[in-house]
Amino acid sequence: MAAAELRIAVLLDDGFEDDELRTLMELFESAGARLTLVSPVAKRACKGRHGRLTVTSELAASTARAEMFAAIVIPGGYAADKLRMRHAMLDLVRDSINRGIPVGAIGHGPQVLISAAAVAGRTVTCWPSIAIDIKNAGGLYVDRPVVDDGGIITARKADDARAFAEAILRRIGDSR
Repeated sequence: MAAAELRIAVLLDDGFEDDELRTLMELFESAGARLTLVSPVAKRACKGRHGRLTVTSELAASTARAEMFAAIVIPGGYAADKLRMRHAMLDLVRDSINRGIPVGAIGHGPQVLISAAAVAGRTVTCWPSIAIDIKNAGGLYVDRPVVDDGGIITARKADDARAFAEAILRRIGDSR
């Protein structure tokens, strides 16, 4: 897959973490990636939790397929708690992991990984308030900026977004 063909899905709903998404969009696009915003419904305006960013989704999760993407990214914020209730989102995450496609989650994003049964036996970082959830789901929580455990890439917060994006891009490069 050439850099121009590099396509990354970003899973969204209302309440995503504005600063994380803005930084990730800038970093991925500057690396030549094409971002596809995926929400429960296509053509839906999703608003950030701080009201600083509103984006419109391209695809409904029910029409997105893992093989369409080089990676899946789940920003944090309140949206992750909504996304984890959507079977199509969880199916996309599970299918991507099963196919060896990198899946990244930052901040509260690992809540989606928990609901997709993807953290048991893995080392994960996240926003501190959900560390107990990681542990209860069988994961090993560590307080590090970024963790890549076999293509499940996690980060703590917006301040870690650059290192998070670099880890995802590195993992994509390794798998090509």
